[in-house]
Amino acid sequence: MIRIRKSLRPYLVCGTAIVALASSASVAHAQQAPEAQDKDEIVVTATKRATSIQDVPFSINAQTEEDILRANAGTVEELSRNVAGLAIQNLGPGQSQVSVRGVSAGQVARDQPGVKEQVGVYLDESVVSLSLFTPDLDLYDLNRVETLRGPQGTLFGSGSVGGTLRYITNQPRTDRVEGKVEANINVVGEDDLGGHLKGAINLPLSEKAAVRAVGYYTRYAGFIDARREGGGIDEDVNDGERYGGRLSMLLQPTEQLSITPRFVYQKITTNGFNRQEVYNLYANPYTTTRPQVTLGEREQYLLLREGFKDEILLGDLTIQLSRGPVDVTSVTSYTDRRILVSRDASALTGSVSVDLGFPAVGGVLLPSNLVDRTKLNQFTQELRFASNDTASPFQWLVGLFYSNTDRDYTQRLPTPGYDAATDATLGAGTSVAVRNGFGADSPYNANIPYSLQQMAAFGEMSYDLTDRFTATVGGRYYAFNEKRTFTSGGLFTNLDDNTDKTQSDGFSPRALLSFEASDAVTFNAQVSKGFRLGGVNDPLNLPLCGPSDASVFGNRPRYDDESLWNYEGGFKAITGRFRASAALFYTDIRNLQVTADAGSCSSRVVFNVPKAHTKGIELELEATPVSGLDLSVSGSYVEAQFDATIALPAGAVIEGIRDGNRLPSVPKFQMSASASYSFPVGEGSDAYLSASFQHVGSRFTQPGDQENNPRRFVHNLPFGGAPAGASTVVDLELPAYQLVSLSAGVDFARGLGVSVYVNNLLDENALLSFDRERGGRARLGFATNQPRTIGLTVRKAF
Repeated sequence: MIRIRKSLRPYLVCGTAIVALASSASVAHAQQAPEAQDKDEIVVTATKRATSIQDVPFSINAQTEEDILRANAGTVEELSRNVAGLAIQNLGPGQSQVSVRGVSAGQVARDQPGVKEQVGVYLDESVVSLSLFTPDLDLYDLNRVETLRGPQGTLFGSGSVGGTLRYITNQPRTDRVEGKVEANINVVGEDDLGGHLKGAINLPLSEKAAVRAVGYYTRYAGFIDARREGGGIDEDVNDGERYGGRLSMLLQPTEQLSITPRFVYQKITTNGFNRQEVYNLYANPYTTTRPQVTLGEREQYLLLREGFKDEILLGDLTIQLSRGPVDVTSVTSYTDRRILVSRDASALTGSVSVDLGFPAVGGVLLPSNLVDRTKLNQFTQELRFASNDTASPFQWLVGLFYSNTDRDYTQRLPTPGYDAATDATLGAGTSVAVRNGFGADSPYNANIPYSLQQMAAFGEMSYDLTDRFTATVGGRYYAFNEKRTFTSGGLFTNLDDNTDKTQSDGFSPRALLSFEASDAVTFNAQVSKGFRLGGVNDPLNLPLCGPSDASVFGNRPRYDDESLWNYEGGFKAITGRFRASAALFYTDIRNLQVTADAGSCSSRVVFNVPKAHTKGIELELEATPVSGLDLSVSGSYVEAQFDATIALPAGAVIEGIRDGNRLPSVPKFQMSASASYSFPVGEGSDAYLSASFQHVGSRFTQPGDQENNPRRFVHNLPFGGAPAGASTVVDLELPAYQLVSLSAGVDFARGLGVSVYVNNLLDENALLSFDRERGGRARLGFATNQPRTIGLTVRKAF
């Protein structure tokens, strides 16, 4: 029996829309459906010009709009399981981390604002990636999602050291009126309801102008329960919503000139996080003067509600002009983002309070809210020139790029009553003496504004040495500077007030060879360099640090640029019923930026590891053995390891950075398989049945997790009657997991489609990353995935 815990009113819109849509479809006028994309001719823009995917001279995957619909994929994480070499660490909506081919520095936490991304993420021509907070864009009305494997710094710049992920939207068109709507309702974990309502319309305004509008609303069902003081339980605390839209216009005054302005808006709000706890200072099996608590599957403990908000407004303008043999493209974009992370930090603050000797009531048990805010304004401009004579054996592209980013990051730890507890325990006037200009009752405060500028010049040229043999060379020169001010105040801080600057420049080349062995088979080879910009480490919270942690992690003010050389070879084959692609690769990484947890300091520090490597193979196969039956298999095997050790003078290895240890967060083996069978069920109508299987291998969240594992966390906090030697043993190797999904549907005439699906059929509780606060003294837990989800979707195109 399905139990519905919450009011149905927020979801009736989706349910009503499904009924209305299904009933109205029968009287809708027949309209010509959008032209089906030729499965054998997927056109991509991975080289910043329209090219058949078969002709791209490096490893690339393109998930088309049809692939997205058939996979019932609402997020890029769900889509990634069908893409070899692409791994996404789910930390909640809007907080996922992307890696390609095992190039990973480990989990980036919310309070590491200076760390740069390793995979560049683009919405068409506009960059949207931002370290941890790459926006979780809705996939509706996308033409495709391109995954460019290997470093793409030549054309896409910093942040594409491992690869590039590109959301390509459907563009306005002047030749037709077309539109579509989609409604969904789903049940998550046999418990909470979610759903969405989405729509898109394309309207020609004249023969030279058109507008395309997309709007969507999604309600996220919750699946995490929170235990509370007094024994109560709040159910499904991580529910939320996403809404937004895109509005783009095409102005084409002449055949040679097109102007496309666009506005994108999206807001995500969640009421909690997908954290499953195994230990909490306030809820554990060791207390004697407080109730003993053993936290179960998909449970956590809270004194305060948590929340996340991400609001983004993007405006961009793309101008394309053909002047004789040259195409000129200008892309101007401006981004305004506001991010709020509100977490229950009571256990963290309470663990410090225990160390300082605060009383339980009026001290250790005070509710404490850690509030992180990010305000980002970014302007980018790219201007490029490219040849357009497709008959010429010589093709070229050159361009200039500029970006200016202002990013303000603040942290506050409002804890009402903390000043009184501080003064009573440590002496009158202590709380005022450490404020450093910040407000009362907040033991930690920080203002961290950043100013970042980057300029680059890039180019690429190719020449057909023969009718079947093409050579390509390219490069990018970049210059970057960053200024960061750090001001802090409160009992837990160093009362910092300093400004740091860092700058760098460099050149990233690449060379490619492509050989067309036949009309159906192409071989390619590549040597390329990628880079990731360095930055400034935040100072340790020395008042919280134990002597050992202060010694190991202190005095590391900066980290350098990361770079790698990628060597790969592969092939692509395509026939009428079969498609295959494969690649072998090796990457030699220098100065890998690795995040290390500074334990009791409640801080994180980025280290440069002198050498590391990844190597492996990726394979993707698609086949249609008989009419109506589509099969696909994709997989990758990656060896990703450190080739150097960082140790103290006494020989102790720092945070698992040891020669031969695995790089974090990426599975060695990952694969997916799917089968879909479609068959006619009436004039103009087809039904289909689909099944998919995904396997994700074991991983470690941080490099240090593979040392002394399973790990014994000794809590040593005399609170609630817990003994001094109380400890929790945790296996930090995130186990492999498998996901099975089923779907069935009917595509009727006149553009109507109805489907039902079950995602995570076996209700796998996958552990996605390990979360520890203050070295485990405050809290231990795992991020986990969405449980079994049953849904119904209705679509109508016209």
